Amino acid sequence: MPQRIKALAIAAGLGCAALSGAAIAQPSPAPAPQAAAEPAGVANTAPTTAAAPATAAPTSPLLAQDGAPVTTIDPKVGMPIEGRFGLQPQVTINGERAHRMHDHILIPVITVICVLVLLLLAWVAFRYRRAANPVASKTSHNTFIEVLWTLGPVVVLVLIAVPSIGLLQAQFKPAPAGAVTLKAIGNQWYWTYQYPDHGGIEITANMLKEKDQVAPGERARADADGPRLLAVDNRIVLPVGVPIRLITTSNDVIHSWAIPAFWMKLDAVPGRLNETSFTIEKPGLYFGQCSELCGARHGFMPIAVQAVSPAQFAAWIAAKGGKMPGAATPSAAVIPQPGAEGSAVEAAQANAAEAVTGPADNAATPATSPTSAQGATGNPAGPGNAGQ
Repeated sequence: MPQRIKALAIAAGLGCAALSGAAIAQPSPAPAPQAAAEPAGVANTAPTTAAAPATAAPTSPLLAQDGAPVTTIDPKVGMPIEGRFGLQPQVTINGERAHRMHDHILIPVITVICVLVLLLLAWVAFRYRRAANPVASKTSHNTFIEVLWTLGPVVVLVLIAVPSIGLLQAQFKPAPAGAVTLKAIGNQWYWTYQYPDHGGIEITANMLKEKDQVAPGERARADADGPRLLAVDNRIVLPVGVPIRLITTSNDVIHSWAIPAFWMKLDAVPGRLNETSFTIEKPGLYFGQCSELCGARHGFMPIAVQAVSPAQFAAWIAAKGGKMPGAATPSAAVIPQPGAEGSAVEAAQANAAEAVTGPADNAATPATSPTSAQGATGNPAGPGNAGQ
């Protein structure tokens, strides 16, 4: 036993000597502390290529839903401006025309009439006061003055009527072939939009509530969304420089689709389709509201339009699952135009054919036709806020 212990001691001494010699002959830096073991199945080696940096998330992800471009809000265009007197800056041809008429015709005429009436009242009050005119005149008629104050207003009204009628005619001019059709449907109390010429896309837009009003998990309004009471969760997108054919209707009561920057206000009446057209001349974000008293939450159904280039609009339509119609294709999806399917001309032709050949066999006609109604897309607040 002592011999075995002695042998182990000699072997240990020889091993230490060998390690010391190696350390002296080839010095090396102190080893780094060993890292903690990685979980099973995870490599403990650095990748050969650096990973791509993560893209910074947008402030409000829903601002670019389904490919819609993020647009910076201009606080001086498309919304009320604090401290401003007068109309909002106009971004449509009709709006610019109406703005010029307001500033260069209506305001000067109103100012001149008001000043003239005020001066006449002051002159009459001073000239015919009791102290200066103790004996009142008994004159009851003056032919010249009566003709003057009758013809004067008539001439003024005729001069105003000429540009007014032209502007009114331009506002209700039918949209040309190839216009983008937007159907706005009023509900209590939110808006539903359809693009019938672009695959039947449907969007529901609700007002975004403030941070102290939202439920847990519900999106609140941010400054990038728009002003208070005007921001919505889903903006509608329209192209710049392309005629827009606006059609309005309602599912319940009378609403009114109005955007001041477009010089646009069109009633949405249940059971009726109203139509007008306009062309946006400048990209940007434009806000409006329902302008018809429609119930308790009338002031909480805003409108937000994002005007982009035609290329961006086409990309947004594709991202929504729609498709662009052919160039100069007449819009016949909502209100049939002459010669289109379901139009009055086609109905008359069908009636004439039926008078010759007899009525069609209704039993051979399916009771219902297949439809592809597309629901609201990307609307976290659900189909409207009617329960609020």
